[in-house]
Amino acid sequence: MAGAIIENMSTKRLILFGFFILVCQVFSILVGALIAPSPTSAIRYLATKCINRYRTHAWLMPWGLTRCQQIRSFDEPMAKTLDANDIVFAVHLPLPNHEMSPWFQYMLAVLQFDIAFKMINQIEDDVTITIDARLAYRDNVLSEWTTQFDSVEQRPLRCTLGVPKTYENEGRFYQCDPVPFLELGSVAHKYFLINMRLPVNDTVNIGIGEIKDIHVVGIHQNGGFTKVWMSMKTVFSSWMLVATAWYWHRVSLMTRPPVLLEKVILALGVSMTFLNVPVQWLSLGFEWTWILLFEDAQQGVFYSVLFCFWIIFCGEHLMDQSQRNRLSAYWWQVGLVLFGSCILLIFDLIERGGHLHNPFYNVWASEFGTKVLITFIIVAGISSCLYFFSLCCMVFCVFRTIGGKMQQLPTMPAARRLRYKGIIFRFKFLMLVSLACAAMTVIFFILNQVSEGHCYWGDYTLQVHSAFLTGIYGMWNLYVFAIIFLYAPSHKHSRNKSADSQHTDLTEKPECQETQLTCGEHGPTEAYRITGKVAEE
Repeated sequence: MAGAIIENMSTKRLILFGFFILVCQVFSILVGALIAPSPTSAIRYLATKCINRYRTHAWLMPWGLTRCQQIRSFDEPMAKTLDANDIVFAVHLPLPNHEMSPWFQYMLAVLQFDIAFKMINQIEDDVTITIDARLAYRDNVLSEWTTQFDSVEQRPLRCTLGVPKTYENEGRFYQCDPVPFLELGSVAHKYFLINMRLPVNDTVNIGIGEIKDIHVVGIHQNGGFTKVWMSMKTVFSSWMLVATAWYWHRVSLMTRPPVLLEKVILALGVSMTFLNVPVQWLSLGFEWTWILLFEDAQQGVFYSVLFCFWIIFCGEHLMDQSQRNRLSAYWWQVGLVLFGSCILLIFDLIERGGHLHNPFYNVWASEFGTKVLITFIIVAGISSCLYFFSLCCMVFCVFRTIGGKMQQLPTMPAARRLRYKGIIFRFKFLMLVSLACAAMTVIFFILNQVSEGHCYWGDYTLQVHSAFLTGIYGMWNLYVFAIIFLYAPSHKHSRNKSADSQHTDLTEKPECQETQLTCGEHGPTEAYRITGKVAEE
């Protein structure tokens, strides 16, 4: 009797296949640990205090031949003659004698304020700081700066003082939370220049304390990691494309139309192939600021299809024949997945979409925007909890159903009993592997957060963060490949029909005529019968 490859594969071949998957998984982890550098780099810049008495819109350089007139400290005599609006904080990215590169993929900037405590100029509660920010670029050290973006932004300033607010503690510095400042979705130029002012009048920037310095922390993806990551995506995209095409070719050879489970496996392969598309290669030659949003959409499509696959996979091995092979039977679980995905898509469009026309934009800066986004997160979280509760219930029911069917095994012939035990074991094994993949993702994520980023093994430095990213990426690709391969239709029966398989065909032919699903090429597979409510021996 033919079914899926997993039902006809011998234990020895299944072990060899599992060993192959394990070797590929270990290799994907080692690529990140030994070859790839750390995923990101953070560089701290001290903003130069430039003087702009006439308050022109000329670009002020912090260093070089055309550097601005500057002061080192606000305690200098010259600083006493200046108005706060005459000061422009200038930052050049990157440091002298370095260049930015498209391999960096993106650039983030975070502000860190050094604010001294003064009894007569304290930081007020729930204060907002206003920043007049401008960004320019150039690709040659001798060329003029080209304005790219300019905007007046507001950010909440949250600072605490670790000592009592007394005159004895004047001059101590507040501990301020980092302030999100910039998110650039493409690093298409070699040099960037940030000029920012803190405008002051009767209503703006009042109660923000005595600012001494501003530090800008620039964060970008390492070029070496980008090369490793894009190489992996290129390999896996080709691999998954071939595997998906091979799978659908085997399905199309059947004399019956594809069933729901086969269609959703195809969708899973297509979604993983879409996730693997290395569109970042093209971003090296074009200034595509929407790449980060596109990458989020790729991940969203894959995880949505993966969650739908888990529900349908369990349901198709649980429901009776009248409810199988119909997507409408899973309308509320699939609806939860689509609803949660739409909520997260809207969330991402609001947060990242705003950066497409203004990289200084931050939806969290406003109270209304924060409440809206928190509402979206809560609704998506409720949908996720309902989904996983439903999934756990279905998994429990499937294993309970299998347990009931196993009680019928002693009444079967020995050869048939051994065959069914093998099928049940393989089905349970695949269910547990799915659970293990999800659990490993969570465990690796936690370890990635608490680790120092690297560790040492003899003379080798292991990049923990890179190993986490490449390992998880490789794991989900291998998981989908295993699903596609093991659940592809088996054509073994057309080449080798034993006497036992002929006996099985005869004894189960009435059931096949009744249900017309996938018995070999015309009806239900062995796993369908064993786990289905109407299975009878």
